[in-house]
Amino acid sequence: MDAKVFKNIILSRDIGIDLGTATVLVYVQGKGIVIREPAVVAIDKTTDRVIKVGKEAQEMLGRTPDNIIAMRPLKDGVVNQYEVTLKMLQYFIRRACGKTILAPKIMISVPSEISEVEERAILDAAAEAGARKTFLLEEPIAAAIGAGLTINTPIGNMIVDIGGGVTEIAVISLGGIVVSKSIKIGGDQFDEAIVQYVRENYNVLIGERTAENIKIRIGEVYEHSEARLVEVKGRDLIQGMPKIITLSSKEMIGATFSPMTALIDSICDVIERTPPELVGDILHNGIVLAGGGSMLGGLDRLIERVTGIRTYVAKNPGACVALGTGKKLAAMNRMPDGFSREKQVKS
Repeated sequence: MDAKVFKNIILSRDIGIDLGTATVLVYVQGKGIVIREPAVVAIDKTTDRVIKVGKEAQEMLGRTPDNIIAMRPLKDGVVNQYEVTLKMLQYFIRRACGKTILAPKIMISVPSEISEVEERAILDAAAEAGARKTFLLEEPIAAAIGAGLTINTPIGNMIVDIGGGVTEIAVISLGGIVVSKSIKIGGDQFDEAIVQYVRENYNVLIGERTAENIKIRIGEVYEHSEARLVEVKGRDLIQGMPKIITLSSKEMIGATFSPMTALIDSICDVIERTPPELVGDILHNGIVLAGGGSMLGGLDRLIERVTGIRTYVAKNPGACVALGTGKKLAAMNRMPDGFSREKQVKS
């Protein structure tokens, strides 16, 4: 082999993957997060060929002709379309690894209440996509590690990881989950609530991408002193013509009331089921919010007001799970061979 070519080939790259419902993040050891793309795939139905993956596929949502379909292959944090998930994983793994001699070891985050069938689907897809070994890590653990929490001591920490389709709420102590709850409430459900609100209050139909943009720009769940406004374009349901309306951040409190109430109730439920010694730790350490949904305006203040426990958003919340998978994989590589509590499969 030519010396210059060999110099550019890496023996192997270990990677951590946050395989989210809405977004996929890939962490490469020694490089950090190298990929942050929407979990969307565009496929030509006549040839079953993948046309685009990630951002370019997301731009096709709601804009494709009959022969092309743009879809999210994951639902509620688990595989919904196996073959499409496989092709998406292959694409991201190849992009992240580049030229390597050995296939990578991969750690993938999964919901804490994942079933054996759902777990097997992810393991099989990763193995078929080219992983040498695949490890699964529960999302609350990954989020806590990525948020910089010390989880291996006999001290309780509470993490709330709000993803695209699922929110994971967990109390962690001695490296494991003591009490947890996984609910199908996330960014997608907040988007749907905004679509419904605009439809019912303005007789205007908007798409999910427009709703997501509204959420990002003026999303609010706890009243702020100064209202923010955004112009929204949609279709008038009465006349059938395009229409522009103006929405206020104050309206978002009412628009997102239903999913927000379910989220708050679930957080309170986990606290109520937590052993009293750990509740004392949480009262001292606070509740940590992670995931893209944690950036919803005023969410930390609302949770703090309801629970009476100091609540704060982790640094770089959207990347916590991916960072956690990478850190955990690095820690495992420093252990003797075979010493791992994580589930794995060899390809």
